[in-house]
Amino acid sequence: MNQPSTPYQILGEDGIRQLTSAFYDLMDELPEVAELRALHARDLAPMKTKLAEYLIGWMGGPPLYAQKYGGVCMTEPHAPYAIGPALRDQWLFCMERALERTGASEELREMLKVPLFRIADAIRNRDKDPGDNPDLIASV
Repeated sequence: MNQPSTPYQILGEDGIRQLTSAFYDLMDELPEVAELRALHARDLAPMKTKLAEYLIGWMGGPPLYAQKYGGVCMTEPHAPYAIGPALRDQWLFCMERALERTGASEELREMLKVPLFRIADAIRNRDKDPGDNPDLIASV
C-alpha cells in the first residue's frame, strides 16, 4: 500500500477545512495576532471557505479555488493591505497553532513549514512593518 505523499492525501478535504477553521478561530482568540485579525471582516466564515478551497488545491487536491474564482494569484487580493514581516509572522503563527490544534503530525508540520513560509512571504508587500518606519505609516 502506498503511503500518502501530499498534504491533501494526509489530511483530506475535511481535514483541510478543519485546519482552516482552526486557523481563523485562533485568529479570533489570540491577542498576539490582533493586528492580523483587524484586517479581516467581522464574519470570518467566507474567508474560512476561500482559504480552505485554496489550500485544498495547493496541498494537492482538486483545484476548487481556481474553478470558482479563476486564477490562484494570492498577491493581487492582498495588494490593498500593508503586509510586512510582522503580519506575515502572525499568519504563520496562527497556521502553526492550527496545525497543532488539529493534531497534524510532526512530519506533516515539517513538510509544510517551508512552503507555508513561502506563501506568506510572497503575500508580504512591505519590507518593513509600519511601526519600523514612520514614513511608511503615511504611505499605508
